[in-house]
Amino acid sequence: MSTLNPVEPLLRSDRLPHIWCPGCGIGITINCFARALIESKIDLDSVAVVSGIGCSGRVAGYVNLDSFHTTHGRAIPFATGLKLANPKLEVIVYSGDGDLSAIGGNHLIHAARRNIDLKVICVNNLTYAMTGGQSAPTTPEHAVSATSPYGTFEPPFNLPHLVEAAGAVYIARWTTFHVRQLTRAMSEIFKKKGFSFIEVLSPCPTLYQRRNKMGDGLDTMKFYKEKSRIRHGAPTSEVGLTLNGEIIVGKFVDRDRPDYASLMRAQYVEALGDRYVECRETTCN
Repeated sequence: MSTLNPVEPLLRSDRLPHIWCPGCGIGITINCFARALIESKIDLDSVAVVSGIGCSGRVAGYVNLDSFHTTHGRAIPFATGLKLANPKLEVIVYSGDGDLSAIGGNHLIHAARRNIDLKVICVNNLTYAMTGGQSAPTTPEHAVSATSPYGTFEPPFNLPHLVEAAGAVYIARWTTFHVRQLTRAMSEIFKKKGFSFIEVLSPCPTLYQRRNKMGDGLDTMKFYKEKSRIRHGAPTSEVGLTLNGEIIVGKFVDRDRPDYASLMRAQYVEALGDRYVECRETTCN
């Protein structure tokens, strides 16, 4: 007798098979995400997943939840609108490093600055995978790509450091090898109020790994196991990534500060005084 995989009800099985390449790590991240939702006992009717464009942007189409596949780089603004319109929603932004830190980089830093109550899962495969393997803002120096055949010379973003400086209240990084730790981190951000950011390093064997002679998806998992060092609380300035160097993983930031909705509510209370409750139910001029 077959046993139902507990994550299956959270997937749109009618849309399978998926488009991801063999060895891609995005499916692993979805498994962790689904298990975190199950373990957290969240009301799934209150969950909304928003993604942009790219390989990771396809996640919104495969999860059996209210989901939005938005325009390139605009996942966070869409998610912000959802959260402000219905603060009771648990809004998760699920996209890639190119979508979130390149064309969407402006939205990333300002959502962190405002401390919008969003949970951002950034699947970082260190390249623009869907469009041919060009250099991305996260591509390590000296890495070969479609647009840097002699090696990337631009310094990459250190995403945990970037979002900490912008104001995020929860920041972690794991790889697709660290499935239990990643699932736990996802469960933690569901309980965290404010802008939370998890970077997940994931293989792209078809483009990034092949061009940099790093083997297939299994070889990359072995690479993650060998090179990763868990350093909870590590200064984010020290967790930048290199081509073949050490990978610092762990929970780097877990702090509290007022989120955007709380600050906005406080502003209205101060401005309107006793009329605030009345204005919540009527239209105030």
